[in-house]
Amino acid sequence: MKIFLLALACLAVLASRALCDYVQDGDAKYSKGDYNGAISDYTKAISLKPDNATAYNNRAAAKHDKGDLDGAIEDCNKAIELIPDYANAFGNRGNTKLAKGNTEGAIADFTKAIELQPGDGKSYYNRGSAKYDKGDLDGALADYTEAIVLRPNDASTYFNRGCAKRLKGDMDGALADYNQTIRIKPDHVEAYINRSIVRESKGDLDEALADCTKAIELKPDNEDAFYIRGHVKNAKGDWNGAVADFTIAIRLNPKDAFAYYNRSRAEKAKGDFDGAIADYTKVIELTPDSVSAYYNRANAKKAKGDYKGALADYSKALELKPDDVQCLTNIMEMKKLADK
Repeated sequence: MKIFLLALACLAVLASRALCDYVQDGDAKYSKGDYNGAISDYTKAISLKPDNATAYNNRAAAKHDKGDLDGAIEDCNKAIELIPDYANAFGNRGNTKLAKGNTEGAIADFTKAIELQPGDGKSYYNRGSAKYDKGDLDGALADYTEAIVLRPNDASTYFNRGCAKRLKGDMDGALADYNQTIRIKPDHVEAYINRSIVRESKGDLDEALADCTKAIELKPDNEDAFYIRGHVKNAKGDWNGAVADFTIAIRLNPKDAFAYYNRSRAEKAKGDFDGAIADYTKVIELTPDSVSAYYNRANAKKAKGDYKGALADYSKALELKPDDVQCLTNIMEMKKLADK
């Protein structure tokens, strides 16, 4: 009888070791981005111990990153069922709900995670991001600020708070947060791009240009950096430089209507009306209801002396925006010129 009990004890120890091994192996694979392998190991751990909340929670994270959002929520639910005060499971479920567009549900889960673990800055950060997505900028700012208190060296939190401040019009506050982001993480490409936007808004065009150039140096295929730098060059009157940057942005993203639109502005400014007309035409192809594209293409056609073409575009713009008095005035003018 004693020998039998000892054998059972040994089997229990071996099973416990196997369980730990599977969870640890799953964690290792997850950290390397091998989500399928991680899910397989967590599933094996669960088969050995069906009430292992950690395995369910970690499998949920792997499923989330793999794109199986419904499966991730099911695993979080099971982890919470097994351990009702499992803060990490609420946090993971909140992230998954946010990914599914359930902002209110995400906020509720992050709030529960904070209630269970008040010192976890990550939950404040996540709830701030959910509030940001919801448009609650004040709530987002409050959560990001609390997250910074708990995690003062997290670049992402400063960056997100800077974005919230920028949207609220607090350009000085946004600039300070972007500066801190870059101090903590000097290769933060998006911080340079967004700081450039703030600097342009404040009239610091040379510094804005330098920030975009730095972003491009760090990530040469970043469309936003070329687009924003083109925008700054437009503001500086560097039409050739602007055209060059918008051209690269378009090459990187051929469906970016804004890049075509802004390149056309630079082309028109330098007298290249054919180029401007071609770009406005592309904008219309991508966004058929763009009043400004029709209106500006009409202006370019008018500058070229194509009054009938201008009349057609002004008429389309008025159709899209019937209360545009200036457009109506232009139509009357084009009718007179076209009849000559």
